Amino acid sequence: MSAGSSFGKNFTVTTFGESHGAALGCVIDGCPAGIELSADDIRPYMDRRRPGQSEFTTKRNETDEVEILSGVFEGKTEGTPIALLIRNKDQHSKDYSEIASYYRPGHADYTFDQKFGFRDYRGGGRSSGRETAARVAAGAVAARLLNGLGIKAEAYTKSIGDIETGAFDPNEKNELYMPDHEAYLKAAEYIRGLSGKGDSAGGVIECVIHGVPAGLGDPVFDKLSARLAYAVMSIGAVKGFEIGDGFASSLATGLGNNDSFRSEAGSISKVSNHAGGILGGISDGSDIIFRCAVKPTASISATQHAVNKDGDNIDINIKGRHDPVIVPRAVVVVEAMASLVMADAILSDGCDRLETLKQIYGRQG
Repeated sequence: MSAGSSFGKNFTVTTFGESHGAALGCVIDGCPAGIELSADDIRPYMDRRRPGQSEFTTKRNETDEVEILSGVFEGKTEGTPIALLIRNKDQHSKDYSEIASYYRPGHADYTFDQKFGFRDYRGGGRSSGRETAARVAAGAVAARLLNGLGIKAEAYTKSIGDIETGAFDPNEKNELYMPDHEAYLKAAEYIRGLSGKGDSAGGVIECVIHGVPAGLGDPVFDKLSARLAYAVMSIGAVKGFEIGDGFASSLATGLGNNDSFRSEAGSISKVSNHAGGILGGISDGSDIIFRCAVKPTASISATQHAVNKDGDNIDINIKGRHDPVIVPRAVVVVEAMASLVMADAILSDGCDRLETLKQIYGRQG
């Protein structure tokens, strides 16, 4: 039996740990040797996901310091498994003792019981959003590999509720990761209003992957778009995925949806990018653009209907420390998963052509 905690084929990641256990972490296998890597390189990614930083995040106070246990020597990766550890330091497990007897709406309590006959009710165990801390740490390592190749994934909050980012301002910095100051102010007020009523908000995250060469991905089951969808949809709060024009393409015509090609100085490019940078499952050299829908935080203090383990209908008010909106902290998680997919695709691509193998191993004929 597999618990489905591993991801990737060539650049593989296995995460472990529970929300209220001693620690979380991951083991990365397949990372090439020679990449400069330290805990300080991972720190900026962890800080973006870390709780307790604003009024829009849970008050759980975790530093999310990453310990590199193996795979790095004298500041560079060794080509051997990299083990990363993130210790839990601010668990309030008593906040969750009450929910051991009932199933919370919007959570995996019921489905975990049905599958395993047992569940870790302390914050949801493996189904907790805290599991993504290990993904972010692994994604930071993948990003180090990609940066050396000129590839970078950048995500941001596209919308909160029906409040959408308009003009993209790269200099705008705020707690919601919305690159539009006016949209940020409206979204912040919207979230405060819901939070005051014990409710929560959802939203959309957009990710752009820059510098991707043409030719990555495969044409059938392992399409690059399918790998990205699988990776992003594996994030617990994500409920939808689209690439390029996505669902809007169903309203277009073939003439309007097709991206015309042009050639300049021997270089082929596209006039538009309705496809989102992938054609036939293979990257076409344009920016890869995708979006994902993030549901509202399931843990809310407003009264909800539930069922206990004895089959009784009950009303509940969930206690504890919870995010009024998950979207801002999920932005870097989406980046991390995109980076893991691209690192895996890069390493896979090295075996697709004989001439590439000859270049690697220096043999002719």
